[in-house]
Amino acid sequence: MTVTLEKRADLTLEAARRVAWGGEAVALAPAARRTIEEARRRFLALIEREDIVIYGVNTGYGHQAKRRLTPEERKAQAAAPTHHRAASWGDPLPERVLRGIVFARLANVIEGHAAMSPHVADAVAAMLAGGALPPVPARGQGGAGEILSLSYLFLPLTRSVELAEKDMLSLINGSPAATALVADAALAARTRLELVADVFALAAEAFNAPLGHFAAELEGLWNNPHDAWALAALRNRIGGGHGGARRPYQAPVSIRIMPRVLGEAHRSMTAADTIARQSLAAVSDNPVVFPAGEQLGPDAVVSTGGYHNAQAPAAMDALTAAAANLAVIATRVAAKLQDGPVSLLPPFLGYPEGRDYLGCLAMAMVGYEEEMRLLAQPTLLPGSESGGFAQDDVASPVFLAWSKQEKAGELLELCLASLAPIALRALAVTGRPIPEALRSLAADTRRHFPDDGDEAAMGPRCAALADAFRGRIYAA
Repeated sequence: MTVTLEKRADLTLEAARRVAWGGEAVALAPAARRTIEEARRRFLALIEREDIVIYGVNTGYGHQAKRRLTPEERKAQAAAPTHHRAASWGDPLPERVLRGIVFARLANVIEGHAAMSPHVADAVAAMLAGGALPPVPARGQGGAGEILSLSYLFLPLTRSVELAEKDMLSLINGSPAATALVADAALAARTRLELVADVFALAAEAFNAPLGHFAAELEGLWNNPHDAWALAALRNRIGGGHGGARRPYQAPVSIRIMPRVLGEAHRSMTAADTIARQSLAAVSDNPVVFPAGEQLGPDAVVSTGGYHNAQAPAAMDALTAAAANLAVIATRVAAKLQDGPVSLLPPFLGYPEGRDYLGCLAMAMVGYEEEMRLLAQPTLLPGSESGGFAQDDVASPVFLAWSKQEKAGELLELCLASLAPIALRALAVTGRPIPEALRSLAADTRRHFPDDGDEAAMGPRCAALADAFRGRIYAA
C-alpha cells in the first residue's frame, strides 16, 4: 500500500507506523505537488530582490551568515557537495527509524514552507519506495541541529539530483530526526506496555494476589486515566482468576503498586505519543518560507530554531525512567514468587524436587535493572559549545535520549523474559490454570523457555524469549 500526502495533517502517527515499520511507500498528492511548485516559483522571485536577506541562500552558512553572496556565489553554494557534514560514526540507526526520518522530512515540504524544488521533493518521497536507505550513525550526533545525521541520509540524493538555492538546506535543516525518534519511541512504548501488562498480570495471578488490588472501584479513587487504564489492563487479563481461594491478606508492595507504576508508564507513553503527533505535522525548517496567504508580518522568510525539538528528548527520558521503574517491579516480584514464606507457594517453586532452580534469573534481572538506572538520567542540553563555531553554540541531545530509551526498552524486555517463566512455574507447581487472556503469552514463553529439566543454560532461553517479545513489539 501507499500513504498519500496532501497536507501536513496527513503526517499522522498511524501513517508514520505504516511507512517506517510497515515499509509502505509515500506519494505526493496532486494538490501537494501544485503547492510545492507554486511555493518554489514565489521563492525564486523573492531571492532576486536586493532587499531580502535569507540565511544560507544569499548568505553563507553558519559563521559565514553575515556574508552576503552574489548571484553567482549563491548558485555555487547551492550546488556545493555536503559530504564533509557526514562526520559522525558509530552504531547505525535501525532502518525503521531512517524511514521515519525521510517521512518526517516531508512535513516542511508539502505545504511549501521549505520552498523545495519539485523534482527534489519527488526524490525524497521516492526514497521510501523500497530498498535500503543510507546508514546513519546513532552516535556522535552533537550538532546544533541534525545536519550530521541528515547529511548521511540524503548524501546519495544530493549526488543524484540537481540542487538549486535552498534545496540543500531543506534537506539537512529542521528536526525530522527528532520527530522520527520520538515517534519510534512512542510506538514501541505503546506495544511494550501491552506486553508488560501481560507479564505483570501473569505474575500477579501466579502470586495468587487478592483481586481487590486491581478492583474497578480504585479507578475512581485514584482519579487519573492512566492508573485506570492499568487497573483495567491487569484486571481484564486476570479475569476471575482460578476460581478458588485467594491469598487471605495483602500482597507485598511490589504487587499492590503494580497498577500505579504501570499507570505512570502509560502516562509517559501518552505524553510521547502526543509530542510525536504534534511534531509529525510541524514545520521545523530554517529558514522557513511563508507561502501565499500565510505571511503576517513584513518578512516572507524567517530564520527559526525549529531544528531543535526540546520536547522530544524530555518525552523519551520519561519513557526511560518508566521502563526502569517497571524493571524494579518485575525484579521484586520475581524474587517474591520464589520466597515461600512471602508468596505462600512451595519454596523456590519446587526446587530441588526435580526442577531447575530459577533464583538466578532474579539475580540477572538485578543486573539489567541497575544498567537501566544508569540510563535513567536526564538528557540535558550539552554544557559545551557545539564544535565551538560561532552561531552553533548549543547541541541537540535528541539522539542520546533515543539511544537510552531504546536500550532501556531492550533491558526491560529481558526482565520480562525472566519473570514470565517464573510465573508459569508458580502456576504449574500449584496446578492453577492460566487465565484465558494470557494463554498466548504462556505458549510463547514455553516455546522459548520450555522449563523441561534440560540442563541447558537458562540465559540463552531468556534471550530467545526476549527476542520473541521484541518481535511482537515491533511488528509492522
